[in-house]
Amino acid sequence: MSKPLNVSQKLIKQHLLEGEMTPGSEIGIKIDQALLQDATGTLVQLELEAMGLDKAKTEVAVQYVDHNLLQTDFKNADDHLFLHSAAQKFGLWYSRPGNGVSHPVHMERFGKPGKTLVGSDSHTPAAGSLGMLAIGTGGLDVAAAIAGQPYFVKMPQIMGVKLTGKLPDWVSAKDVILEMLRRYDVKGGVGKIIEYYGEGLKYLSAMDRHVIANMGAELGATTTVFPSDEETKRFLKSQKREEDWIELVADEGCEYDLEDEIVLDNLVPLIAMPTSPGNVVPVSEVEGKEISQVVIGSSANPGLRDFWIAGAIVKDKSINPNVSFDINPTSRQIIQNMIDNRAFANLIKAGARFHQSGCMGCIGMGQAPASGTISLRTMPRNFPDRSGTKDDQVYLCSPETAAASALTGKITDPRSLEKLFDMTYPQFEAPEIEIINTEMLVAPPEDGAELSLKKGPNIKTLPHIEPLNDRYKIPVVLKMGDNVSTDEILKAGAEVLPFRSNIPEISKFSYTVIDETFYDRAMEAKKQYGGHIVVAGENYAQGSSREHAALAPKYLGQIAVIAKSYARIAWQNLVNFGILPLEFENNEDYDKIEQGAEVTFKNLVEDVKNNNPIRVSIANKGKEVIVNTKHSLSERQVNLLLKGGIINDFKEKLAS
Repeated sequence: MSKPLNVSQKLIKQHLLEGEMTPGSEIGIKIDQALLQDATGTLVQLELEAMGLDKAKTEVAVQYVDHNLLQTDFKNADDHLFLHSAAQKFGLWYSRPGNGVSHPVHMERFGKPGKTLVGSDSHTPAAGSLGMLAIGTGGLDVAAAIAGQPYFVKMPQIMGVKLTGKLPDWVSAKDVILEMLRRYDVKGGVGKIIEYYGEGLKYLSAMDRHVIANMGAELGATTTVFPSDEETKRFLKSQKREEDWIELVADEGCEYDLEDEIVLDNLVPLIAMPTSPGNVVPVSEVEGKEISQVVIGSSANPGLRDFWIAGAIVKDKSINPNVSFDINPTSRQIIQNMIDNRAFANLIKAGARFHQSGCMGCIGMGQAPASGTISLRTMPRNFPDRSGTKDDQVYLCSPETAAASALTGKITDPRSLEKLFDMTYPQFEAPEIEIINTEMLVAPPEDGAELSLKKGPNIKTLPHIEPLNDRYKIPVVLKMGDNVSTDEILKAGAEVLPFRSNIPEISKFSYTVIDETFYDRAMEAKKQYGGHIVVAGENYAQGSSREHAALAPKYLGQIAVIAKSYARIAWQNLVNFGILPLEFENNEDYDKIEQGAEVTFKNLVEDVKNNNPIRVSIANKGKEVIVNTKHSLSERQVNLLLKGGIINDFKEKLAS
């Protein structure tokens, strides 16, 4: 008799092409679907061009335009034309600007239980809410999957989280994932799949599950998985896709590598304080602080219920005059349904400002808060300066907490509305069938091979990456602490992201959030020494899948990073672009390397190839010390790294 399997194990086993399902060992899995967004998609399309792809090999691949919607000059508009032409040429669906955020739209239109999905966006695991194995990763990995290659990842541990009970009034799905972040912080999910199960699931809708799966990325988890059950079936029926449903549940008696339990009845409204999603406390501990902005929307709270509940709370009331109340609807379909159930009217009448369907303020594309003020957001991240304001104070919360605070002008526990406004908790009833809108989804042609790519003047060919050398004598240009995010390595926002397809220009913003002198010093090191390294603490490059955080430093001559540990996606991105991700054998050696020190590598190629300890000789202030480092790359990754990354490897395969 076969061993009982949990849902995650079933999904992996059904798609396993290479390796063994042993935690920590590398596996290769077949990919059914791929998802791109425009902040990363321009690079992916350039990578597909560099690979010489004729047509996407996945069952479904979709290019969304949801991040860079502001057309303040030609750059974003040119990129939209380029992405449309690339989608037509390579056989991808194209979701036009303003159609909506990739994750909820993909869930509405394309997601299928039992399928695998990789996406060039770190919140791709949101599709786990449908019983999918959905993983966010760097664009090069997505490009390889679209080209028909397996997706490689270290087999994660599977953590089962049992949900019991039922959420109290004024507490919702956002508080469930904030409770997980309160318990485990931003590193607690690294190397793990989080799988939810238990009787409490029957009280969580598919879009509630989306909220939880989406912000599993903030735990550092490889992905989040839910079963495909009757609630999944109800959601697909509401989207007129009931035929895509299959049941996918854990076998009785299955086991998990790790276990936890959340009693839903015991949860209270929670909030993540600046400047980390893991800095979570009960709302009651910080209520009373004055605010200037509330933003509702983004992929972290994208469902019809999330907007409806906010509208029901502010119905026939006025937003506090000191508050900017901003609504980011997550899809045009959601807008139509909000009009139908009067959520739109309730929000507008109360004083809400409506924005385009897209990520908008979540990625710093507009909606920057005022200096020195508090912004409450239903979004997934609050890293420093991500909002577009240097000294931002961004708090992350549920739609209930956000709407309550918009009314009072202060951080407000939504439970207090019962006394303040004599209000009972509004009860949402999901429509049996939603209004469906597919008008801005463009299907690929049967054959687009002869079509040409439309490249504006801001779209540059990817720079060539040289293979790894055997010997280097280069400086430490920057030393950083723990939990450095990709937003700090390569910032987002309206000023920077329009250069996403222009590596020479976007590289000028590398590490500027940490050190505004980095670009000049890195260019000088490249000119004088042929490159540089950086040093970091734990969990280097947490956050988004933005591979610009690897490619831009590589363009500036980054040879290696030495860190105590890495976030999963960033670690893969470094390898994909030929940057060596080294780890301290002894973390205490971190203190021995100072910024500005000169480091020497000898016999590097052989040591990397044979997985030997990699000795780093450090000359600092006339003294020389030796620090031993190591890597945890698979044989496949070592081969990629030595060639200078995935693109060089793929070209070599095509040539042979």
